[in-house]
Amino acid sequence: MTIDLAQDDTALVRIERHGEGGHVAELVLDRPEAMNAVSTAMALAIGAATRELADDIDVRAVVLTSSHHRAFCVGADLKERNGFTDAQLVQQRPIARAAYGGVLALPMPAIAAVDGFALGGGLELALSCDLIVLGADAIVGLPEVSVGVIPGGGGTQLLTRRVGWSRAASLIFTARRLTSDEARELGVVDEVVAAGQARARALAIAAVIAANSPVGLRSAKRAMRLGADIDLASGLEVEDACWRATAFSGDRAEGVAAFAEKRKPRWPGR
Repeated sequence: MTIDLAQDDTALVRIERHGEGGHVAELVLDRPEAMNAVSTAMALAIGAATRELADDIDVRAVVLTSSHHRAFCVGADLKERNGFTDAQLVQQRPIARAAYGGVLALPMPAIAAVDGFALGGGLELALSCDLIVLGADAIVGLPEVSVGVIPGGGGTQLLTRRVGWSRAASLIFTARRLTSDEARELGVVDEVVAAGQARARALAIAAVIAANSPVGLRSAKRAMRLGADIDLASGLEVEDACWRATAFSGDRAEGVAAFAEKRKPRWPGR
């Protein structure tokens, strides 16, 4: 028996545009009846949505949110997986990886707005973003070892890069959940705001980001991501290549002209 790959239902996520020009895209996890547990269908939908966003040159920033006020995402759909054969679990694996990898590979800055529970794969979706804004009532954690697996949506790698080996080891090995204050203190998240305000704050940050050059934003993110895990000399070569990609762009010409003329730039995005 195989998984029905035709079950992709994009209603499980939706994309909303914000601001003049729609330069901020909100990717909404919208399976509230299951607290956004990531089923096969939802993983397919996330993968499709991130591919659409990655190809949209008008999008300058993405905010990942939830339609459920009590849960960002509670991780993998264990009820669905409980009925899987080993063959089905193997078949689902690349679908899940494409969903988490799609968020991680977004070429523009991405911000996770987390209110409520972000557990397992839910926290991994947030960790796949560049910034995480947390509501004060949020609970986060990677509890996978408590159900016999490991974080498989990038958690072992992304959390370690965020907080260091020993802190990541403590959180993953104990499977413990963190309050918002603990998550901020350990460096798991970047900012904590009042309960229910994570989305508004993340959209506000995204609006500030989206006022900047789309070519510059994508090139800066590329330089940072590619240079993060290599030696400094190699990283500086990556930076130079990304600088060259911006230096002769329409955005660079417009940015310099706007500065000289003391006006807001009108980015061509090319």
